[in-house]
Amino acid sequence: MNVYDILNLLGGIALFLFGMHTLSASLEKLAGGKLETWLEKATSKPIKGVVLGAIITAVIQSSAATTVMIIGFVNSGLMKLSQAIGVIMGANIGTTATSWLLSLQSISGSDGFSFLNLLKPTTFTPVLAVIGVILIMFTKSDKKKTIGMILAGFAVLMFGMNSMSSATAGLAENETFCNILMMFSNPVLGVIAGAVLTAVLQSSSASIGILQSIAISTGKVTYSVALPLLLGQNIGSCVTALISSVGANKPAKRVAFVHLYFNVIGTVVFLSVFYLLNAFISMPFMEESLNAVGIAVIHTGFNVLATALFLPFTKQLEKLACLTVRDDSNDEKLTPMLLDERLLKTPSVAIEQCRNVCIRMARLTQETLKMSMEVVTTYDAKKCAEVIDNENAIDIFEDKIGSYILKISSKDLSENDSKIVSSMLHTIGDLERISDHAVNIVEAAEEMHSKKIKFSEQALKELPVIINAVSEILDMSINAFVSGDVNLAKNVEPLEDVIDQLRSDLKTRHIERLRNGKCTIELGFILQDLLTNFERVSDHCSNIAVYLIQINDNSMDTHEYMNELKKLDRSEFMDEFNDYKSKYILPEQS
Repeated sequence: MNVYDILNLLGGIALFLFGMHTLSASLEKLAGGKLETWLEKATSKPIKGVVLGAIITAVIQSSAATTVMIIGFVNSGLMKLSQAIGVIMGANIGTTATSWLLSLQSISGSDGFSFLNLLKPTTFTPVLAVIGVILIMFTKSDKKKTIGMILAGFAVLMFGMNSMSSATAGLAENETFCNILMMFSNPVLGVIAGAVLTAVLQSSSASIGILQSIAISTGKVTYSVALPLLLGQNIGSCVTALISSVGANKPAKRVAFVHLYFNVIGTVVFLSVFYLLNAFISMPFMEESLNAVGIAVIHTGFNVLATALFLPFTKQLEKLACLTVRDDSNDEKLTPMLLDERLLKTPSVAIEQCRNVCIRMARLTQETLKMSMEVVTTYDAKKCAEVIDNENAIDIFEDKIGSYILKISSKDLSENDSKIVSSMLHTIGDLERISDHAVNIVEAAEEMHSKKIKFSEQALKELPVIINAVSEILDMSINAFVSGDVNLAKNVEPLEDVIDQLRSDLKTRHIERLRNGKCTIELGFILQDLLTNFERVSDHCSNIAVYLIQINDNSMDTHEYMNELKKLDRSEFMDEFNDYKSKYILPEQS
């Protein structure tokens, strides 16, 4: 093996790793928020978790990505350790799908046209590469471009596999290499070598791919060599999870140890039983060469058998992890890290989780504003203090969510995900401003209470009308955001126009009372502040609704969009406006 073969081997490994990364990332991107939905279905039944874990990992072609997601979910409080165990087992089975794809490299057919030749990567990989590049370069659809990246990633992966096989072909006659390879037939050395290689590459699929390429090109990989190497590669795949758990809470750390114990104990049990049987019943096939398919069979067989072994003992595995990562006697109740940075490895999942936290912020804002409006007519010092505390919490929400959204934005997002992220960033700004107005309303109520001044009876009859209207527009916009209901969001703007008119009418009525000596200038300033805050709240509610409509209608210019909406749906808009106008009528002046 000369220097050119070494360079070819390194280039093949680089292409393989790049192709694997591109394939996995594109598959995750195409799956979108469905990944979180699937994982949330992992109930307390371990068998259901196993099936879901296997399917998800087979889809995204990465057990490491699945494991890191699970650690993020447990760290965020979305999933319990008992639920995660089944998914981890399933991920180990799902990752074997990659080795079966790579085993296509070993298919041999006749020189002419045959079905087997169609299955050979040398036949279909160039076609996939061409289709992938065409989709990436000549289509505008984000989904089609992602599919193109999947096809191109798979093609690069296969080209890398072919390069590795070509580079190692000369090793078949190399006596030194054969001697080194035979060293790995020692179970301990083989397991260590497989674990180290996978830990370095941070991918069990990559290390298994290298082993398969050597098996195809040299024909010198025997069952005695492959078996310990493959089991060691399973152990090495745990390194990614262990690294990811650094800085996580204790339940999340336990997930990483469950993954490690599953593979370590499974390897020890499997090798012990196998070599014990081999000692009593000599297995003649041990020194026979195996191909890429044989490697895939061993890889799948081990993970299926290990899962079958551990599935009845998930509680014991959980206890072992808890004994490793113990709770301190003085530990306070752990607060879930709702925006876990581990989820950023799968942007679509991070977006969905970020949206969940935005919903919590929205509900808190909704509660806070309603509480502030209650104290205008019925003062309550306790509620005033709670509004201030809530506003501080909402500020923290905005800061944390905003920082997290900026990190998501730096990832490779689909066009739709980019719009959702932008909409959330604007929405949290409007929610925070609504909470600021809640504080302003409370301050006005506190000023009236401290100065022992009250609105006139007429004003006290009029204020509930605009307060009820603001309360409805708040509920409507928040509920539309939470449910994603575009039709509900379209009802917000007509009510916002009614609130603008109510504010104008109330100002006119106040000026008239001021002229008649029925109100003071001091109360007039307070009323003006309240009306301004009510009107600004309705503006922010309108913004929240518009962001939701824009995502649905593929438009991002707010002012232009609202003008078009009123023009296109003028009749429907006016019907809604008149309905709200009839609903919120100011009482006759006395």
